[in-house]
Amino acid sequence: MSTVYIIPDVLGIVALDESGNVVGKVLYEGDDVTIAQKLTSIEKGEPIPELIKLVEDLKQKGYKTFILEHRELARNLAAQVRDVEVRSETPSKGGLMYREHFEDRYMKEVFGFENWADYYKRVFEITTIQTRLKLRKAAEKRDLFIANAVSALDDCDKMMNLMASRIREWYGLHFPELEELVRDHRDYVRLVYELGHRSNFTVENIKKVIPNISEERARKIAEAAEKSVGAEIADFDLSAIKAYARIFITALEARRKLAEYIDEAMKEVAPNIRELVGSLLGARLINLAGGLLKLALLPASTIQVLGAEKALFRALRTGGKPPKHGVIFQFPEIFRAPRWQRGKIARALAAKLAIAARADAFTGNFIAPKLKEELMKRIQEIKTLYAKPPPRKPEAKAAAKMKAAAKPRAKPRAGGSPPPPPKAPERKPPTKR
Repeated sequence: MSTVYIIPDVLGIVALDESGNVVGKVLYEGDDVTIAQKLTSIEKGEPIPELIKLVEDLKQKGYKTFILEHRELARNLAAQVRDVEVRSETPSKGGLMYREHFEDRYMKEVFGFENWADYYKRVFEITTIQTRLKLRKAAEKRDLFIANAVSALDDCDKMMNLMASRIREWYGLHFPELEELVRDHRDYVRLVYELGHRSNFTVENIKKVIPNISEERARKIAEAAEKSVGAEIADFDLSAIKAYARIFITALEARRKLAEYIDEAMKEVAPNIRELVGSLLGARLINLAGGLLKLALLPASTIQVLGAEKALFRALRTGGKPPKHGVIFQFPEIFRAPRWQRGKIARALAAKLAIAARADAFTGNFIAPKLKEELMKRIQEIKTLYAKPPPRKPEAKAAAKMKAAAKPRAKPRAGGSPPPPPKAPERKPPTKR
């Protein structure tokens, strides 16, 4: 007999001949963590040194055919062991015999356990450690750190918008004209924190706080401060507003550092996606997909509508039009394009994103410049071919007319005179008795 069945177990590797006899075995050595790592390698299809040594020893005894139940493991083992045949069968004849007679024969013969409880206890210890190692490795993925960072950045934006609205309303009691003159939240809060009382709003002070402001705009703000109709404010009240503004400025600095961290991390984790759509939009796509690997496995049509799941399911439920784009609407070429071009540009971008995500997840090749060149060429074609909006379909026009005709209209009175007021009910005179 020259055929051997290789059966990996939690505590070692067993080799059986066609009659079910044990012709070789290897028990794992080392601590529990080492054994758990060996099990994980076998599950991935990676031949460990103990398996290669067992096959080499059996080859010296004359065995030429080795059958495993793990297809990937058999393929990789065949590449490392010469002059033998290695193939896979699921399930194999030896595997069926091993599982059927394990408790009454192989448990004691191979591993030396007298009862099932002792074997099960040992297996439970090893597999628990293996599960912990898998969870730890999953948590160590950099793309998950990026996903949480971009969620934290979005939380900062929401918090800062709420805080800026509160500061505008609060400080607006003292200087209401500043609301319309300074629309940017960051500039508004900096002016409030640095200058405080409206009497400090001079052209020189304003330009110190906002260096890139124009002379004319700074003069308008200073003039509005002199003529303001706002209420006077005490230093006690102003100090509370400035303390709240300080929190906003601190959050603004934290947001800046988060954006820098995301950009640097995206250079390492997903350079193709970063080059194609930018670090923040790329990080949001990774976050919505649940990780870089999951994003790489998604089709382009799903990437196109990531972030618009509610609209998509509503359209499927009601029979309406599905959304043409999700979070990729933030891409400048999409939101700046006319509405009839956005769907086509979003489809082209999603196709390139799918290729970029697969390159980042599986190959690591930097192909973004070529993808970006092809994308911009396609966008230019779309803008040229669809420069004018498409004509409305006759069905759409008919539906619009039917919708307009279905609305109830009040009937006009002859001559256009208003309707007479309602008559009061006539009261009968009381009867005499």
